[in-house]
Amino acid sequence: MPPTSTEEPLDYEPVLPSNRRHGRRGSEDEGDESFGHAADADWPGGTGGAARRKARGKDPEGVAPSRKAGAGAALRRAHGLTFAGLLLFTFVLFYRPYEYVPLPATLAFWLATLTLVVYFPAQLGAEGNLTARPREVNLVLLFCLAGLASVPFAKESMAEAWATFSNIFIRAILIFLVIVNVVRTERRLRWLLLLALGSGVVMAAGALSDFTSGKLTVEGYRVEGRIGGIFENPNEMALHLVTLLPVAAALAVGSRGFLKKALYGAAAALMVAGTVVTYSRGGFLAMAAVFLVLAWTLGRKNRFAVVVVALLLTAGLLVLAPGGYGARILSIYDHRLDAFGSADARQQLLISSIIVALRNPLFGVGMGNFVFVSPRSMEAHNAYTQVAAEMGAFGFAVYVLFVVSPLRRLLAVARESFEARRTSPFYYLAVGLAAGLVGYMVASFFGSFAYYWNVYYLVGYAVCLRRLYEAEREKAAGAAASEL
Repeated sequence: MPPTSTEEPLDYEPVLPSNRRHGRRGSEDEGDESFGHAADADWPGGTGGAARRKARGKDPEGVAPSRKAGAGAALRRAHGLTFAGLLLFTFVLFYRPYEYVPLPATLAFWLATLTLVVYFPAQLGAEGNLTARPREVNLVLLFCLAGLASVPFAKESMAEAWATFSNIFIRAILIFLVIVNVVRTERRLRWLLLLALGSGVVMAAGALSDFTSGKLTVEGYRVEGRIGGIFENPNEMALHLVTLLPVAAALAVGSRGFLKKALYGAAAALMVAGTVVTYSRGGFLAMAAVFLVLAWTLGRKNRFAVVVVALLLTAGLLVLAPGGYGARILSIYDHRLDAFGSADARQQLLISSIIVALRNPLFGVGMGNFVFVSPRSMEAHNAYTQVAAEMGAFGFAVYVLFVVSPLRRLLAVARESFEARRTSPFYYLAVGLAAGLVGYMVASFFGSFAYYWNVYYLVGYAVCLRRLYEAEREKAAGAAASEL
């Protein structure tokens, strides 16, 4: 991608399954499958999908946003080629294969560029617009505008502000738009999530291997990420792991069959262990928050007992963790336990970033410019104050709304699909993604992650799940109306 790069009202355009009688079969989407009826979905917890396909042949499964909520109109399928590009780009982003085999280091850039080249004409042809407009898309566009507006008002370096905007930030936003519009079937969402979970397993396994072999290259007691780039720093690796482990845990609970439960459960346990050996304090607090959300939602019939168990497990983790881990976590509250003094430095940076934000409420000091005005020329190490200091109050408000809005809707999906959780593909995935977003909210309080890929992928997954859920509700309502 170029460097320039109860029932609430629906603010989503529902995604409706295609209809053989009214829609054309698009050749580029052959092989996808939609959620169809929840009980038939071929997702952990769903049943009957394989038998139904065998009995009836391949179903029409492409879905596309309706031009008008409730209109019942089916649009032809699209973006099969775009999704292939998105999947390849995501694989390169999360696994960085060019670090292990002779591939160009710019591979992700060119894959993203090609994906966008295919996406825009396909989107215009399919729906006559550049993107669907759920609330999160409107918010991310406003966030992008706030970032761009901060560039000419940069306090120290306009060049640094533009470089920050045009590097990872704008690329992450563009890929977010692609995810929202392209991931329009159950199979696509499943592949994207499995790809992410696989990267978490690889990172966690590498971290454990390095830890047990004594390869502690960060501060003499912490592991460095096996996968470089944004996952090399232990805090950033912990962020990635802690946002994925609840998805694996929820799917382990919701899956039918011992093998699936064992695989998802092992993946979740591995990511917990991987998070621990990063010795990330933010990662630990985020993991504790994830445990509480999972306990509160999955154990809703015995919430008190389940939450108590979750708290005991968290405390047990501190006791059974490797030497020095407990002291590292307790240094959040007692800075004398921090041998490297980073807790005091983080506190000073937090105070400084708040002061900078209050002094520059309109446009901030410019993206990437906080390092020029901070003590010791360091980043804010807090995504919220990072945005407030560099983009101003408007950017901060939009960012918070962007993260909170999908969480509310995921919890609504979980509530509405709870009774059908044994056959619905939505409940457990909504719970896992909601817990992942909570994990991000907590972990990002300890790192400058606002411009990184993590949150844009997480919110993208959430938007896609919500749109697919609304499609299923729309389809069920239409079927019920036709029977009257």
